[in-house]
Amino acid sequence: PDVMLDLDDGRWEDIHVVTGALKLFLRELPEPLVPFSHFDKFIAAIKIQDQAMRGRCIWDLVLSLPPAHRDTMKVLFRHLCRVIEHKEENRMSVQSVAIVFGPTLLRPASEEGNMAMHMVFQNQVVEHILNHYSYIFPE
Repeated sequence: PDVMLDLDDGRWEDIHVVTGALKLFLRELPEPLVPFSHFDKFIAAIKIQDQAMRGRCIWDLVLSLPPAHRDTMKVLFRHLCRVIEHKEENRMSVQSVAIVFGPTLLRPASEEGNMAMHMVFQNQVVEHILNHYSYIFPE
């Protein structure tokens, strides 16, 4: 049955509850928002030194995502960009949002390898997409 949530209910007032629920939902997906098949490609793209080439490569990769993943990414990142617009009040800069969401949205199929190194690049990918949202997702 459909469950209707009353967002005016007091337990939703703490933004950390809502954010935690969103992150948990995204983390519990059988496959992350960036599919396992694309993980290595995004990591390779973010390592490209030439800025224009890196931007084009990430743009191509986002376009190559399955439509449901791409559409969800567009809506989620549009919302995260709005969160960042209020960074003076909420202290959520592009970097902060990338640190919070990078490992949730983009993770390797197996947890082997250098996790700390992966995390740096996962965050950079999310940061890049946030910083170039209007180029990647033109209205």
